[in-house]
Amino acid sequence: MNLLTLILLTILQLNEDIPNEEVIEQISLLDLVLKGGYMIAPIVLLSLAATYIFIERLMTIRDAAKTPDNLLTDIKSKVLEGRINDAQALCIATSTPIARMLEKGLTRIGNPLQSIEASIENVGKIEVYKLEKNLSYLATISGAAPMIGFLGTVTGMIQAFMSIAQEEGAVSPKLLSSGIYEAMITTAAGLLVGILSYLAYNYLVTRVAKLIHSMEYTTINFLDLLQEPQSK
Repeated sequence: MNLLTLILLTILQLNEDIPNEEVIEQISLLDLVLKGGYMIAPIVLLSLAATYIFIERLMTIRDAAKTPDNLLTDIKSKVLEGRINDAQALCIATSTPIARMLEKGLTRIGNPLQSIEASIENVGKIEVYKLEKNLSYLATISGAAPMIGFLGTVTGMIQAFMSIAQEEGAVSPKLLSSGIYEAMITTAAGLLVGILSYLAYNYLVTRVAKLIHSMEYTTINFLDLLQEPQSK
């Protein structure tokens, strides 16, 4: 009997020992997640929290960026005409971070320019804090989820080795499957949640940075506007 014949006979014998339904077993996504063990639960909770924070922050930043392009032009015309109250009403009606900063500056007209600038900057700091609210939690999730996944890997491998230690004879692969599933699934789930959270965090930070730049640019133009009547 040559080597090729021996290999073929071995394969045929293995196929006879393993039932067909076990070979072609189909596992749904839910079953796969459930096989991740109890460590998959905090990862799922973190993914839900990250999704909520991302959607809530995205809507907040989007609404904050809806400042009309002609807002500063309209305020300038009203200020030059002496209609300060109308300019303030326009800012209140717009109700965006930039509008609230300008409205604060309008209430300080008549004071020294340094005082007006300081009051606008104070309002700007509050608005920036509102825009960046909960972003730190998203950054924490991006780092915590992979670590929890790695912890699940360790606990899964411990479970697998404990199963090996409890067996006196040959170890069945099916006996080790639960520990291997937990180890691999929690790692993959943790990395997936961590990567998506990291990308979402950086996207939101970029949006906030652009909005802050627009706030600073508008503030400079507004301070220049206040000096125009004085130069005439």
